[in-house]
Amino acid sequence: MKKIAMITGATSGIGEACVRAFITAGYRVIATGRNIVKLNALKDKFGVDLFPLIFDVRDREIAEASVASLPEEWSRIDVLVNNAGLALGLDREYEGDYNDWDTMIDTNIKGLLTMTRCVVPGMVERNCGHVINIGSVAGDAAYANGNVYCATKAAVKSITDGLRIDVAHTEVRVTLLKPGLVETNFSNVRFHGDDERAANVYKGITPLTGADIADAAIYAAQAPKHVQIAEMLILATHQANGSTIVRSN
Repeated sequence: MKKIAMITGATSGIGEACVRAFITAGYRVIATGRNIVKLNALKDKFGVDLFPLIFDVRDREIAEASVASLPEEWSRIDVLVNNAGLALGLDREYEGDYNDWDTMIDTNIKGLLTMTRCVVPGMVERNCGHVINIGSVAGDAAYANGNVYCATKAAVKSITDGLRIDVAHTEVRVTLLKPGLVETNFSNVRFHGDDERAANVYKGITPLTGADIADAAIYAAQAPKHVQIAEMLILATHQANGSTIVRSN
């Protein structure tokens, strides 16, 4: 029987790449997201190996009900990829937008916690499973104007480390992936649709792709049972940390 992976934020970027990678690796995938059109497109592409689940991780009640509504044959989740997340704005902290802060905190932290609470009890009960949280190099140290986003990704690291401690008596494994510059729609979202400003983020450097991060997720998921990839920092070749990037002219 094929294993089942649940991937949040599955309709674009790293999430969509993870859908493709896990199905290619022989998994069935529960793809979650807010965009019904994109989820249906994934269903059309991958057929019986994909189950679309439409909800926003920020809505705890609907998230819980959606997970609880899974058919029996899709309910045994072997891998949870907590990918849903975003950055909004690049302002000084004292000039930040309250709504941007709420959206980042509710998605990146509370949404991840909600999905963990929904799925991990079943893993613990079955004494098997794997949680892969998508953090960021931004969680290692704050960078200029990244304040709240960096804080949410620092929280993801602490939450991931805490979960690993909490399930250490079981066979459940917990992994944190920390990407650096990944060229997806991330910067376009951060800058509220400003394409030119988003493109400048990746100018002069060959950034990572969503597929690069999906490869890391598959590597962690397919490690031998006794091996737990606790944390992986994945950077572009000319990126040293969250703020040190060497660009070509």
